[in-house]
Amino acid sequence: MNKLLLSKFWWLYLLILLAVLNFFASLVNYRMDLTKEKRYTLSEPTRDLLRSLDSEVRVDVFLKGDLKSGIKKLAKSTEELLNEFQGYSKGRIHFRFYDPLTDLDDSAKKELVDSFTRMGIQAVTVVAQSKKGEEQSERFVLPGAIIQYKGRIYPVDLLKGVNTGDGENGTYNNAEALLEYKFANAIDKITQKRLPAVGYVLGNGEPLDFSVYNLINGLRKNYNFGILRLDSVHVIPNVFNTIVIVKPTQTFTENEKLKLDQYVMHGGNIIFMIDNLHAEMDSLRLDRETIAYDRGLNLEDLFFKFGARINQNLVQDMQCAKLNFVVSMSGGKPQMQLLPWPYFPLLDGSLTHPISKNLDPVYAKFTNSIDTVKAQGISKNILLRTTANGRLIGTPALVSFESVKVADDPKVFNQPDIPAAVLLEGKFHSLFANRISTAMADSLASIYKQPFLPASEKESSIIICGSAEIFMNGVSSQGPEPMGYEKDLHYTFSNQDFAQNCLDYLTGHAGILYARSKDFTLRLLDPKKVEDQRNAWEFINVVVPLLLVILFGSFFQYFRKRRYASI
Repeated sequence: MNKLLLSKFWWLYLLILLAVLNFFASLVNYRMDLTKEKRYTLSEPTRDLLRSLDSEVRVDVFLKGDLKSGIKKLAKSTEELLNEFQGYSKGRIHFRFYDPLTDLDDSAKKELVDSFTRMGIQAVTVVAQSKKGEEQSERFVLPGAIIQYKGRIYPVDLLKGVNTGDGENGTYNNAEALLEYKFANAIDKITQKRLPAVGYVLGNGEPLDFSVYNLINGLRKNYNFGILRLDSVHVIPNVFNTIVIVKPTQTFTENEKLKLDQYVMHGGNIIFMIDNLHAEMDSLRLDRETIAYDRGLNLEDLFFKFGARINQNLVQDMQCAKLNFVVSMSGGKPQMQLLPWPYFPLLDGSLTHPISKNLDPVYAKFTNSIDTVKAQGISKNILLRTTANGRLIGTPALVSFESVKVADDPKVFNQPDIPAAVLLEGKFHSLFANRISTAMADSLASIYKQPFLPASEKESSIIICGSAEIFMNGVSSQGPEPMGYEKDLHYTFSNQDFAQNCLDYLTGHAGILYARSKDFTLRLLDPKKVEDQRNAWEFINVVVPLLLVILFGSFFQYFRKRRYASI
């Protein structure tokens, strides 16, 4: 009787078993990642961040509606990522996809787009086709999201700073590679309870005007920000996790270098944005040529001890900004033309380091090359470099508008991968070891509570850039322009992202930043093979499954007849 019941209701028991397995499976968040680059696996720092959330985080994503294939794929990847985030956060991540521009008239759309632009999400114009046969039309798409946590909001632009050098497919693929970092970084920033302290150094001619408006504004927003006057303090307070030195124009004294040296020995981090040579566009516009000369900053020995050297030269690159030049006169009016200006190179990021990997080019001006030198225990990573078509102009360097004549000649630009920014990490050795007086050492220890150290007791990081303009912004009659913005091209390069990544790395957020180093391999179909093998693959995908169903159905029916025929 029991055997009869079991055989009769086997399908009911199978349904119960499947329901139980499905219930327990819903309690476990696990996905097998078979991709070589582990594109679907969250990094450990991201998982730790999500597990530590103590309150609800809301994410509004604006990728909704009729989208082009590239943006649609980006939207799908964003949804998959946020589902993964939701699992690790134990349901504290809540998200929705919607289009805020739906049902708005043109004037309201423009006003809303301008509002999002001010927040940091740049709208893009795409060609949309709603249904087959309908005419194509242009529409705005907001490739971003707004994250909310305990009354705070943080904008995320999914295309900002993405390397666009690989065409449209490559751009969206690079954007997908940065999704985890962008969302994890935003959540990390918006949920921080204690901000690291960053000091902006003055005392040697560093600017404190609209030319550093974006930098200062970012420091005030994301860190405990303070002004540090190097010429007015005896020691640099260790309350500052990182200090930033941008475009000094006056000589550093030995005493000032000692302060910087000991700050590093005690575990401090420094970003040096240095223009070793004096070269300004204002002088060039007056005379059409100018001599770039040494500023005499007196930092060579300090940099050399740390493991780097800023050279007395200027970098040129065929990959450069284009500026409007007067090429002729017509009717008494100057005729302007956009021409490449190789003194303003567009620098590529690192292929491996998360600070600059996958970044769009960084806009630099009158850049000095950097060499690394031997320094015991110090690791060195090149963060920015020229393309394969670079060139060095030695000093005394004559900067002239005549350079545009050879700007597209690859025979002239034959020096590849010239370093322009370097990261130094490790336990540094003091430049002043065995040089400091006993009286000064006693004063540092007893009065200022910062004993002299001949070598670092803990690791520090130093970033040295051969172009201060990377961290600076232009100023127009309307006010400060965005960092990395080129008005003649109407394009904003990745300077802001590079600056933010440098600061995040040095202030202790390297874990989240390593999510930037993911590689998403773009596996495209071979168009020729697709065309040649189209019929075969259509047969395999359409006809073969039907034949298999018919085959298995026939076998099932045959064995069923045999089984019941014997009863």
